[in-house]
Formats: sequence, structure tokens, C-alpha cells
Amino acid sequence: MAEAERIIGTPDIPEAAGADPEQSDGGNGAATEADAAARPRGKRRIAVLFGVAALAYALDLVSKMIVVAKLEHHEPIEIIGDWLKFEAIRNAGAAFGFGEAFTIIFTMIATIVIVVIARLARKLYSLPWAIALGLLLGGALGNLTDRIFRSPGVFEGAVVDFIAPKGFAVFNLADSAIVCGGILIVLLSFRGLDPDGTVHKD
Repeated sequence: MAEAERIIGTPDIPEAAGADPEQSDGGNGAATEADAAARPRGKRRIAVLFGVAALAYALDLVSKMIVVAKLEHHEPIEIIGDWLKFEAIRNAGAAFGFGEAFTIIFTMIATIVIVVIARLARKLYSLPWAIALGLLLGGALGNLTDRIFRSPGVFEGAVVDFIAPKGFAVFNLADSAIVCGGILIVLLSFRGLDPDGTVHKD
């Protein structure tokens, strides 16, 4: 039977791209193989997410430690004349100094963002989304650390900002990571790429 099928060009098992998994082994065999292949890929994407988050968090934490130790209560350092300076300030508001009266609310929002990203990681199969969410997670953790451990108190701490472009709000590396992650997510959404790796067209 197999030889006859080979002669007339009909394969014993549907291996061609796009073959319906339900037509092979009642759908169980192909589905199992697909799941087995997806699991390592998903784990790699999760590793990228947390790797990017750890890097963003570490860079933000180290930079703030240096700023507090070497720059706070000192004159600003000019990097590119008046166009870019390093100037240490304490910001009780959100990114770029907005909403200083809502410190606790921003702390709660950052906590929720971290929890949502951690839950979403289980269904993550897209490398660009892993990078974007990693940037968001690292930035949120960086500023949340300040909220918890810096004065004036727990969940009310002021964030250390130090990057001061001319005519713009002072910010830090965590803010930069959050903004870059947000921009990347917008671009991925416009392209129709979902976190699970599928592409949709409206």
C-alpha cells in the first residue's frame, strides 16, 4: 500500500506545510510535536525577556548609585554644552517629572505592570515582544525600587533623575527603558505581531 501511494505521489503522513494536524493521528500526534517544539522556543523568549529586564534594571541601579554618591549636591556636569547635562534631582512624580502629587498611585501602577508582564511571559513566543516587555519590566523595577527604598518613605520614595536635555524634563535610564519598550510595543502592534508570535491583519 505504501509503495502504491509513493508511486501515485500520495504521502503516507501529511508532512507538507499547512497540513491539518487533525488529519494525522486524530490531531494528537501533530499537536504533541508542535507543543514540544514550542516549549523550548517559549523558554528562550522568556529568558530573553528576563535577561533584558535584568540588564536594564542593573544599568539603572548602578547609574543611580553613582549619581547619588558623586553628583547629588554638586554642580551639574555638562556633557554637550547646555544641550545635555547630568544633574541629580529627586522626582516624586511619574516619568519625566509628571504628577508629583500621585506618588503612591504611580507605585501601584508600576507594581501592576510588573505582575501583568510576569503573567504574560507564559504565553510569549515573539522575540521582539520579549525585548519590549523586558525593557518595560526593567524600567518599572528600577523606578519601583526607588519608590520603596528611598526617602521620604516606603511607596512614597522620590526617584533619582539625572539626564537633563535642554528644554526637556530630567529623566533616568529606567524612564528611557520604559519609553523605548512602549515605542517598540506600538510598532509591533501596528505590524500586527502578537506576543504569542502570531500575525494578524485588521
